[in-house]
Amino acid sequence: MMMSLDQFVFSLKTAPFKELQRQRNWKHRTSSRVGSRDASQFTGAGDDTITLNGLVAPETIGSIASLNELATMGDTGDAYVLVDGIGNVYGAFIIDGLNETQTYHTREGIPRKIEFSLTLKRVDDDMLAQAAKKKAATR
Repeated sequence: MMMSLDQFVFSLKTAPFKELQRQRNWKHRTSSRVGSRDASQFTGAGDDTITLNGLVAPETIGSIASLNELATMGDTGDAYVLVDGIGNVYGAFIIDGLNETQTYHTREGIPRKIEFSLTLKRVDDDMLAQAAKKKAATR
């Protein structure tokens, strides 16, 4: 297991990624002052975005169904816990975007190679509790 997003596991059988990019920001508000530098105040954590770039080659690596499953997860708008292969918990993330580039199609139009880019955006961990209540209510 490379990483998991809730119950979706990134692996060679599903949708392996070759690159993980993470961008984190912190918020600092400023106020103008006469005769000196602006006053700055730390106001908390800002955006935390992770982009996974990977490749699916249905005949050898990964599956098209896995990309469809990620799209379905994105359609719900729910937050999911992101955990890497050694157990580090990154927090609650929503699926912000999924881009695909399909190439080398068969005569039937099935792509032999799909490069993908999955963008995840961190949300309050409270979103997990809301998602759990939503799932429980639908059972």
